[in-house]
Amino acid sequence: MSTILNARLAGALLLGLASAGACAQTLTTQDYKHAESFLGNLAAPLVDHAVGRVTWVDDTHFWYRDHDQSGDHFLLVDAASGQVTPAFDQDKVAAALSTALGKKVEANKLPISAFSARPDGSYDVTARRKELVCAADFATCAEAPVAKDADGKPVAKEPGLASPDGKQEAFIRNWNLWVRDIASGAETQLTTDGVVDYGYATDNAGWKHTDEAILVWSPDSKKIATFQQDQRKTGEMTLVHTNVGHPIVETWKYPLPGDKDVTMIERVVIDVPSRKTVRFQMPPDQHRSTLCDDVSCSPGEWDDVRWAADGKSIAFVSTSRDHREEWFRVANPETGAVREVFGEKVKTYFESGNGKVNWQYVPETDEVIWFSERSNWGQLYMYDLKTGKLKHAITKGDGNVTEVLRVDPKSRTIWFRGVGKEKGRDPYFQHFYKVGFDGKGLTLLTPEDADHTVQLSKDGTYFVDSYSTVTNPPVTVLRRADTGAVVKEIARADITRLKATGWVPPTPITVKARDGKTDLYGLMWKPTTFDPSKKYPIIDYIYPGPQTGSVRTRSFIAAHGDNQALAELGFIVVAIDGMGTPWRTKAFHDAYFQNIGDNTLPDQVAGIRELGKRYSWIDMDKVGIWGHSGGGNATVTAMFRYADLFKVGIAESGNHDNRNYEDDWAEKWQGLLVKKPDGTSNYDDQANQAHAAGLKGHLMLAHGTMDDNVPPYETLLVVDALIKANKDFDLILIPNAHHGYGEATQYMTRRRWDYFVRNLMGGTPPREYQMAPMTPPGG
Repeated sequence: MSTILNARLAGALLLGLASAGACAQTLTTQDYKHAESFLGNLAAPLVDHAVGRVTWVDDTHFWYRDHDQSGDHFLLVDAASGQVTPAFDQDKVAAALSTALGKKVEANKLPISAFSARPDGSYDVTARRKELVCAADFATCAEAPVAKDADGKPVAKEPGLASPDGKQEAFIRNWNLWVRDIASGAETQLTTDGVVDYGYATDNAGWKHTDEAILVWSPDSKKIATFQQDQRKTGEMTLVHTNVGHPIVETWKYPLPGDKDVTMIERVVIDVPSRKTVRFQMPPDQHRSTLCDDVSCSPGEWDDVRWAADGKSIAFVSTSRDHREEWFRVANPETGAVREVFGEKVKTYFESGNGKVNWQYVPETDEVIWFSERSNWGQLYMYDLKTGKLKHAITKGDGNVTEVLRVDPKSRTIWFRGVGKEKGRDPYFQHFYKVGFDGKGLTLLTPEDADHTVQLSKDGTYFVDSYSTVTNPPVTVLRRADTGAVVKEIARADITRLKATGWVPPTPITVKARDGKTDLYGLMWKPTTFDPSKKYPIIDYIYPGPQTGSVRTRSFIAAHGDNQALAELGFIVVAIDGMGTPWRTKAFHDAYFQNIGDNTLPDQVAGIRELGKRYSWIDMDKVGIWGHSGGGNATVTAMFRYADLFKVGIAESGNHDNRNYEDDWAEKWQGLLVKKPDGTSNYDDQANQAHAAGLKGHLMLAHGTMDDNVPPYETLLVVDALIKANKDFDLILIPNAHHGYGEATQYMTRRRWDYFVRNLMGGTPPREYQMAPMTPPGG
C-alpha cells in the first residue's frame, strides 16, 4: 500500500515539476524586439493626424504639425475662413537648419521642438540654440547674430524672457538682471547690487537650479516684477562627477526640511527705462507657490504674480512655509506700498488648482476671483478687492475647477477646464466650460464623453479642442468659445498603421480602495497574445503622488511608458491611482497627509488583491512593483512593508527619506519637521531605511550619481541599511546621470525587463539585448 502511495506522490511531483518548467520561459532576442516595438519612440510615429498642440499666431490663425507615413507637414489654419495652407516652406527651413547645425536636416523630419512662438509672431528655429530667426510665415530664414568672445569663439547667450511687445528680453548675468534688445543685441544692466547667492530673478528650488530668469513683465513692457533671492544662509548640496583625474565637484543651494535658514525672496519692481528698483514694503517671503514647488511652476514664469492691465498695480499671493496659509496682497509698483486684501488658512495644505494657478486679479471691476477647496471640491469664489470680503461662490456642486484659461471683465465671463462635473463619466476626464462672474450660465463647451485638451485663441473667440480616451484616438476640432459650436474639424487621428503591428489599447479598470467603498480608477495592460487559460505574473507600475498619480493620462497615447512592452514579455501590468493623489475630492487627496510613507500602498494592495479574485489568469504568487522617483520610494516601501505580497521590486531614483529632499515638497506633504524630546521626529517613520529588515523578495535599486533632483544619497541610505540587515539586493549606479537617465535610459529599461523576467516570471532573458535609442518622435 505504501509503495503504491509513494509512486503516486512521485508521479505527482514530476508532473508539478514539468508544469513549472513549462512556465519558466526562455525569451529570445526576437521576443524583446517585439516588446520594444510597443515603446513610444517606435509606436508613436505610427499614429497619423494626431494633433498634439497648436500655436496661435494671432487672433484668427494657428499652425500645427500634421504627421503621416511620409513625415511631418506644418499647416496654417485661418479660423475665420477655415482655409488651410502650408505654414512655411519646409525645404527652406530645413536648409537653414542644416547650415546652422552643420548636418543634413530632412525637410519632412523637422522636429516640432525646433519652433517656438515669439510675442511678435515670429519664430525661432533653434534646435535649442538661437541661431536662426524665421519670419512669421516661415517663408524666409536668416542667421541671427552670434555673440563671440575676445578669441572669436561663440558665446552662449543667457536664456531670456521676452517682453510683451517682443522687443526686449530679460536675463540674468552675474547675479544681476539685464535686458537685451532683440533686434540689435544691445544689452543693458538693470541692477548692480546682486551678489553670489543674493541675486535677482534666480531660479533655484534646490531640486532644480537653472539659468532661467523668474519675472513678470508689465503689460506695457516698461517694468519688471521680480525678486532678489537670498540664499546666503541656505544649506548646500554637493555631487561629484565620475571622471579621469581630479573629481569635478558641483555644489549648489539645497534647503532641507527642518532647516532653520531656508531660501527667502525680497519682492521688487524694476523700471526698465530708468533702471530704478522699487522694493516692496514688507518682510521677505518664503520661496513658495500656491501650487507647486518653488515660486515658479513653469520655466521663466512667476505664477503667483499678476499685473493690472493698466500697469498701475500688482497682485500677488504669499504662501507660508508649511503651505497652510495664503495672503492675497496688492502692491503699488511706484512706491512699493503693500496692502493685504484677504487670506485663507487650511488644516492640511493649500493648492490653487490642478495644473495651473487659478486665482485672478480683476481690478477693472474691483474684484478677485479666488480658488479654494473649502467645500471639498476645487471651486471659484468672488471677493471684493476693496474690502477683502467674500461676495459669493462662482462655481458649486461636485467636480473640480482645474485650470482657469481666460477671464473677460467686460462680459464678466470665465472660461475654465474642469473634472468630475459630468455624471456617469470618468471623473478624470477634463472638459471645458464657461460661467458668469455671478455664477450663472454655466455652459459645457465640450460635450463629447472624452478627455479634452483645449487651446484658446489670443482674443478668446475660438479654441482648438483635441478630445480622446485611452482607447479612442483624438479628434481635433475648432470651436467657438461662446457656444462650443464646431467651426471646423481639423484632424481625425488614424491608428491603422499602429494596429497593424498588433497594438491593443489598455483596459480601464475600477477597484475599491482600502476603505472598501471608494472607487479607484486605473489601467491594465495584457499581452497581445493573451490567453485566459494561462497564469500571468502581475506588475504594479506606481507613482504615489501626492502631486500626480500612476496613470499618466486619460487621453490617447500610443505608449504609456513601457507598460505594454512589459506586458508583451508575458506579464499583466496595472497602474492604479490610489487615495492621496489629486483630481478627486480634497478629502481623497488628503488621505495620507503627514504620513507620506503610506505611498498609496494600502490601495495598491487592495486593488491588486481584488483583481486577483476577479481574474483567474492573474498569478497572485508572482506580484511585482516598480517606479521612478516617488515611485522608486513607494517600491521600496512596498518591498519592506508588504513583503508577503510583493515578491520583486525595481526602485529607480527614489526619495527614500524626505529629510534629505528639498524643503518645499516635503514640508508641504509631511508638514514641518518636529523633533520630540526623545530625539525622534514626525519624519522618522517615512524613511525607508528604517524598515529595511522587512525585505524578503528580490529588490533592485537604481540611481544616477549626478541626480540633482533626488540626490543619490537617498538610495545609499537604503543600501547602507540593507547591508547592516544582511539582506541581498541588486544595485545599479549610473555614472553622471541626472534624475532622468539620458543615454542610459535604454540600458535601464532592458535591465528592468531582465530583472522581472528572471525573478518574477522565473524565465531567462536574452543576453545583453541592445535597444534602439529612445529619441522622442520628431526630435
